[in-house]
Amino acid sequence: MEIDIKQILQIAKEAGDEILKIYNDEKKFNVVDFKSDDSPLTLADQASNKIIERELKKSYPEIPILSEEGRDIGYEERKNWRMFWLVDPLDGTKEFIKRNGEFTVNIALIKGGFPIMGVIYAPATDIYYFGNSLLNEAFKQVGEDEPTTLEVNNKSENRIAVQSRSHASDEESEIMEKYGITDSISVGSSLKFCMVAEGKADLYYRHGPTMEWDTAAGQAVLEAAGGKVLRMEDQKRFFYNREDLLNKSFICFGF
Repeated sequence: MEIDIKQILQIAKEAGDEILKIYNDEKKFNVVDFKSDDSPLTLADQASNKIIERELKKSYPEIPILSEEGRDIGYEERKNWRMFWLVDPLDGTKEFIKRNGEFTVNIALIKGGFPIMGVIYAPATDIYYFGNSLLNEAFKQVGEDEPTTLEVNNKSENRIAVQSRSHASDEESEIMEKYGITDSISVGSSLKFCMVAEGKADLYYRHGPTMEWDTAAGQAVLEAAGGKVLRMEDQKRFFYNREDLLNKSFICFGF
């Protein structure tokens, strides 16, 4: 089946525009509920999810959708999915609430447990990152400009790590020493994967918990740019549609 990635970019853009309406509206800019992990749920999450699900179902009705806002789909129902969309309608909710612009719309296509296509859109800056890991093609696009190719650094020394803006951990210092990290930058949401994919950073380690929809699109983009996303427990490639959707520690390499 042919998936038109330009169409997925347009869906992410439409969802991002809706997020920005709320982001820029003082009356609507508020937390309306809390998720099961106590992270905030905003009106923007819900508005973005509604658009993405509507458009994906319209264009690809045969491909099921697993999203942060539709997390109740049981494992018995989804365990035999050969292909599905994995969506985070607003990644970086804490960054959204802090108003620092470092939040994204994430849409990934999973096949056989691995992400094969990913789109990340940052509404506040109008920047897209997208890639197809089967074709080993990844791109960055600013607004209506022509896309530019993404490729990891493959640096052997003076490596830079990207760290979470809101979730840094003590375990990171050990990793930094092990892999020869000499500097670090901080950024929110799935943009950390993008920093490695475009060569602004060389490593991203995450010790704390994330969910499958937090990482899938970022993994697709990074792998398409030549990077790796591995589970810390066994150094195997990160995979999806597990019974427990909570991710354990992982590490991303651009070398």
